Amino acid sequence: MPSRPPAEPTRSGRPRSAAADAAILEATRASLVDLGWSKLTMGDVATRAGVAKTTLYRRWAGKNELVVDAVAVLFDELELPDLGSLAADVQAVVLQFAALLERPETKTSLMAVVAESTRDEALRGRIRDSIVARQKRLVLRGRERAQDRGELPAEPDPAMAARTADLVFDVIAGAVVHRALVSAEPVDTDWARRFTLLLLSGLGAAAQPALTAGQKPGGSV
Repeated sequence: MPSRPPAEPTRSGRPRSAAADAAILEATRASLVDLGWSKLTMGDVATRAGVAKTTLYRRWAGKNELVVDAVAVLFDELELPDLGSLAADVQAVVLQFAALLERPETKTSLMAVVAESTRDEALRGRIRDSIVARQKRLVLRGRERAQDRGELPAEPDPAMAARTADLVFDVIAGAVVHRALVSAEPVDTDWARRFTLLLLSGLGAAAQPALTAGQKPGGSV
């Protein structure tokens, strides 16, 4: 999926340049790799991108917004293949995600912005909106396909369906990020296959209403 520049309110004057946006976001990621979060400046990014610093400030209010958008477009590259089964689709996405995290610009940018967000609630909200919310599309599309195939039960309650999607996203993203970036262990085909089997064995249960104390599956007690 092609990377897309961050949305901006319509304004008069010369239209934005997609090429300039791409150059700025690429320069931002390069600056993070070379300098780290604390030393990265809007001026350094502008110099690397070959644009005026005022050009950056017309597009982004500050460093936090710029860095999140620079990370977000990387994750927009993830795609959900249609391989004929939910297991195959999930395994393919896991391997795509792991390959993306292996790239120095992704690894450095993501860890920097997450670390900084622990001290900045506004930044944490921007990460949720610009990265997490956008990538939940993969979970929603995968579930829709699996339900059409009869691999997963329908979830008629929208609130429960939303909670299930959140849980699935958290499990996949959390496991892959921890494995690749925290444990620094390989996410290879065998790991992705075993993880997918573990995940799918619980997906049907996750879509069912929560059991009350003493109740057995199927509604009996």
